[in-house]
Amino acid sequence: MSKGSNVPVPATALTVELGWHSAPGTPDVDASALLLVGGKVRSDADFVFYNQPAHASGAVRHEGRTNAGGQVTDRLVVDLPRVEPAIETVILAASADGGSFGQVRDLYIEVRDAAQGTVAARFDSTGATVETAFVLGEFYRRQGAWKFRAVGQGYDTGLAGLATDYGITVDEPQQAAPPAAAPMTPPPP
Repeated sequence: MSKGSNVPVPATALTVELGWHSAPGTPDVDASALLLVGGKVRSDADFVFYNQPAHASGAVRHEGRTNAGGQVTDRLVVDLPRVEPAIETVILAASADGGSFGQVRDLYIEVRDAAQGTVAARFDSTGATVETAFVLGEFYRRQGAWKFRAVGQGYDTGLAGLATDYGITVDEPQQAAPPAAAPMTPPPP
């Protein structure tokens, strides 16, 4: 698929595989999903990632990562029949820790029918430079059917920037308060 194109996908459980080749200097990459209503999450609970591996509805799960001889994959399962009717879009994203996507070789997202294993869509992301987070694709409803769109939008502000754009509350690290100035001693009379 080319960036911006879309294809219908079966309304079944789908396996979403984010993959890349690992080599020395490749940052740690993690897959995530955001469930949106009107372009935003309803709460932080609509963000699925390695630290919050399942949506309360059971519709989206983070399945984890495998590494087979340098070919790394991180998987999500999106069970479209279980996606709540209010959810219009499921964003499929990735973040890089310890570097940028310009250092990640052969990045792709592939969508498969979970039961049959047949490929429904694949998007190979190219041209990354300083981006530390990416929206690689999205599932969206159109006239009662689900489609997959290849997005390929990068963020140089990392996962925090991406999450904030979709309404996630990001706790910024607290900065230490400057030390209080010593009280001035009045000069002797």
